[in-house]
Amino acid sequence: MTDMTTTPMLTAAQAAARLGVKPATLYAYVSRGLLDRRRTPQGSRFEALAIEEFAARRTRRRPPDTVQAAGSPLMVLDTDVAVVLDDELFLRGRDVTRLATGSTLADVARWLWDMTDPWPRVDAADAADIRRAVSALPASASPLDRIRTAVTVLAATDPLRADTSTEQLRRAAARVLVHLPCALDAADPPTLWHALSARAPSAEDRRALEAALILVVDHDLAVSTMAARMAASARGSAYAIVGAALGAFESPLHGTASRAARALLDDVRSGADPADAIAAAVARTGRGVPGFGQRLYTGTDARAAALLPLVYALPGGADLRAAVAGLSEVLVRRVGLHPNVDLALAALTIAAEMPRMPGRRSSRSGAPWAGSRTAWTSTRNRRCGLRPRGRYVGPMP
Repeated sequence: MTDMTTTPMLTAAQAAARLGVKPATLYAYVSRGLLDRRRTPQGSRFEALAIEEFAARRTRRRPPDTVQAAGSPLMVLDTDVAVVLDDELFLRGRDVTRLATGSTLADVARWLWDMTDPWPRVDAADAADIRRAVSALPASASPLDRIRTAVTVLAATDPLRADTSTEQLRRAAARVLVHLPCALDAADPPTLWHALSARAPSAEDRRALEAALILVVDHDLAVSTMAARMAASARGSAYAIVGAALGAFESPLHGTASRAARALLDDVRSGADPADAIAAAVARTGRGVPGFGQRLYTGTDARAAALLPLVYALPGGADLRAAVAGLSEVLVRRVGLHPNVDLALAALTIAAEMPRMPGRRSSRSGAPWAGSRTAWTSTRNRRCGLRPRGRYVGPMP
């Protein structure tokens, strides 16, 4: 039996929410001896790591092709972009780690798009239009709100917007990537680093940010990629496709997952015991431990394995290394969960001194990865007419 007198505890409601079950089901697990609980004057309490262990066991037992299982595929689609083989990620047959350490995002985008045209430069008129539109947003607008606004402006000012030829899609997608910093940075010319951090960048800073952008370009059929493919299959413009992807991207289980991972790292860096910080994170989000676990890998997410060493080389890297090591020691031993890319991205936002957004327990961490992940998808897989079929389960007339 687990000693629950000194470990962080979850309420029954928090434990049930984490497992995605009703309280009655949670207590059924207890009665069958599958979970331990501690009785307190305030009610039943459950050890956070024990709940994570149980969740991991259920995931491992789940049939991989069961449609009803959470996270299992509704359909299987062909893709010629990303594949994970032997715990390594490849983009069109090339090791993404090597791409991330020896290329720029523009290089990778042009290669993925088979693009022969010159890479565009920031257009002064487009930049001015974007800044005017962004300046009209309320102060509470997030960086992703600003990016969506920029995409809308670029669509509205493109006379070839309705042209969905491959050449136009490539040109429009490159135009989006080049001008996204204008939505975040008032400097001229705009740079993504200065849009995210007030610190003057070193060569190591620039290399880490560039690597992060490349590492998140694609990863199987993530939610934002799938949303982009749905829009592309309906022959949407490049801007419509990027807009669909951005809408799916801003979600706590996908594009903004690194926010919760940053909060976890900050707790440990502030002196919290890793187990206490893990329990607080699970209680705070009602989901799994942020920044850990990726089903496509048996160990550490290949993207995290490539990015974390670059982050550790930045100022404050030793502190972050210690925090990641402390969390990993607990989670690998107890639950079998290893760091994923969200943890690495969160670590980068801390090392790069990217500030939190005012009044929110979040950061600018989603903004740069949004452009990298979604903009290029507008040129891929347009021949695939995606039309899932619904199965009616409502009341009969």
